[in-house]
Amino acid sequence: MLPANRIPTHPGEVLKEEFLLSLGMTQVALAEHLGVPVQRINEIVRGKRGVSPETAWLLAQAFDTTPEFWLNLQALHDLAVSRPKTRIRKVRKTA
Repeated sequence: MLPANRIPTHPGEVLKEEFLLSLGMTQVALAEHLGVPVQRINEIVRGKRGVSPETAWLLAQAFDTTPEFWLNLQALHDLAVSRPKTRIRKVRKTA
């Protein structure tokens, strides 16, 4: 369920606060560990890039989580950010 009063936390913030800082790990060290460009990790942490399915698998393996954890964080954030301003009335069956 989407919170009505705030945008859900971007997965990059979760990555930074709950994983990198907790482990005392740098973005560079994580990128090297995952075998991905540092720019990818940095853009995710800054909220400039979303977590792709491929990256979700890598993060899940590295941090003993699931890829669904990362993709669900991303999906909740994306849905809230893209919520339409206007309401659409429901489709009704025509005779």
